[in-house]
Amino acid sequence: MDTLWVGVAFVIFIAILAYFGVPKAIVSALDSRGEKVAQELAEARRLRVEAEKLLAEYEAKRKAAETEAASIVAAANDEAKRLAAEAEAKLNDFVARRTKSAEEKIALAESQAEAEVRAAAAEAATKAAELIIRSQVGGSTGDALFAAGLGEVKAKLN
Repeated sequence: MDTLWVGVAFVIFIAILAYFGVPKAIVSALDSRGEKVAQELAEARRLRVEAEKLLAEYEAKRKAAETEAASIVAAANDEAKRLAAEAEAKLNDFVARRTKSAEEKIALAESQAEAEVRAAAAEAATKAAELIIRSQVGGSTGDALFAAGLGEVKAKLN
């Protein structure tokens, strides 16, 4: 019997709730909550699409930046190679000019040394000839022979 009264009390409780519109309030609260969830889902979808667009845009910018960076690196490498080749050419030119200058100085020094040796040899030969001629021939004949020999030696050596 107790269960009968519990069943009756439950039915009365449900009737009172129905009379005061509690089921409508619960349904309306659930509907409003469902609408709010649907709006949040729509907003989430919109934000997701917007985020995907931004991601695609930034990916494109990243790829463009990588391409630009690669072209800058390639240009820098080309410029470095060009500068290295230019520096090498200048260095080779400098070395060639220095070598030529040194060779010219050496040739000039050789010719000067050769001229000095010839002059010294001519002087020694004339002194030796003078001594020989003076010791063998004396007087004005020796002086004439010495002058003729000296002119002949100078003409041949120079």
